[in-house]
Amino acid sequence: MKYDVVIFDMDGTILDTLDDLAGSLNTALEQNGLPRRTRGEVRRFVGNGIRKLVERGVPAGTNLPTIDKVHADFTENYRVHCADMTRPYDGITDLIRMLKRNGTRAAVVSNKADYAVQALCARYFDGLFDLTVGEREGIRKKPAPDAIDQILKTLGCDSGRAVYVGDSEVDIETARNADVPCISVDWGFRDRASLVKSGANIIVSNTKELQAQL
Repeated sequence: MKYDVVIFDMDGTILDTLDDLAGSLNTALEQNGLPRRTRGEVRRFVGNGIRKLVERGVPAGTNLPTIDKVHADFTENYRVHCADMTRPYDGITDLIRMLKRNGTRAAVVSNKADYAVQALCARYFDGLFDLTVGEREGIRKKPAPDAIDQILKTLGCDSGRAVYVGDSEVDIETARNADVPCISVDWGFRDRASLVKSGANIIVSNTKELQAQL
């Protein structure tokens, strides 16, 4: 293995969470008398955390109190329904198990709310990750490098021996800011052309290709 620590993004990288995110967003929008969003629109909106998803999901010009209410309603719904249709991508669980068997440590850094990161990791990857970090107070969201820096410090790993795996332009920028290499996957919420445009150096299309890069 090339790396001692492999850090994964969550949404669009290890878990296909799109339908549950879209469902909770549309429920919150409907509760506040606002129009629904399509699955394709939600795909474009994700990547910068739930607050930003809500801000992008409401109509332009929506006032702050309404945005706050949609955000609160989303959170209430998503806590209950974050795993209704969410599933790991093909081969991901086996890949992480392989890393563990080989002594490579694995972690998650996501802009998803920390309550959802912890719940979903426990449900789908129980015991497979050494550390999991979602959006929480005191740690700047990606593309800030804070969460990756924290994981490397906690695990005692130099940035040159770690890699970040993600599916979006946010992940590419995050890895750059943390001074770690980035492997981009094109099975998530951004297509290959978007990743190339965002400066991706390595793009993989399945877990066999990803394993070969680790």
